[in-house]
Amino acid sequence: MKFHIITIFPEAFENFLSTSIIWKAREKWLVSVELYKLNEFAKDSSGHVDDKAFGMHWQVLSVIPLSRAIESIFESAWKIPVIYMTPSWKTLTQETVEQLSDDMSECIIICWHYEWIDQRIIDVFVDHEVSIGEYVLTGWELSSQVLMDSIIRLIPWVLWNASSHQEESFSRKLDRQKEYPIYTRPQEFRGHKVPDILISGDHKKIEKWKHDNLR
Repeated sequence: MKFHIITIFPEAFENFLSTSIIWKAREKWLVSVELYKLNEFAKDSSGHVDDKAFGMHWQVLSVIPLSRAIESIFESAWKIPVIYMTPSWKTLTQETVEQLSDDMSECIIICWHYEWIDQRIIDVFVDHEVSIGEYVLTGWELSSQVLMDSIIRLIPWVLWNASSHQEESFSRKLDRQKEYPIYTRPQEFRGHKVPDILISGDHKKIEKWKHDNLR
């Protein structure tokens, strides 16, 4: 899977890309990430990438640098899906993550600051608008990392157990419900005991208990 990230703060991805599962996925060549600093596509040497919105009092990302950035990626990868991170769309679900993971081997993710982007970029280029919640962040680099993490962990051989994500909260196997409670040793902790059925060794009863305790 290859991600092309358009952002004015590529440094925001340094820790994300160099730690834990994401780093291991990149080391195994299962995931590739290219960062594009939007200011390098500005229409002049100032590096400015925003302008005042018509009829309003706030700044909006200009169509010129962003269209240049997208089209520069299309020169080597025509025409891969373009994803825009926004608070103004349907909230991301595990089902949507699975669909994106199945449908894409490469994509462009647009990160912006605050809430706004010129609508014409969406009309001309964007294939998917993705929200991680109904709230506004100062930077959508964070939300893009949430999306990337949720997709990357579904790629075969990224997780140490390739089937571990098949039975977890919101998975198909659990009918999109929240996972049952999980216990480990000791069997009793501060007056709270592990349910007897889980240490019974009866796998059929354990599976029934798990199904009955979905949340």
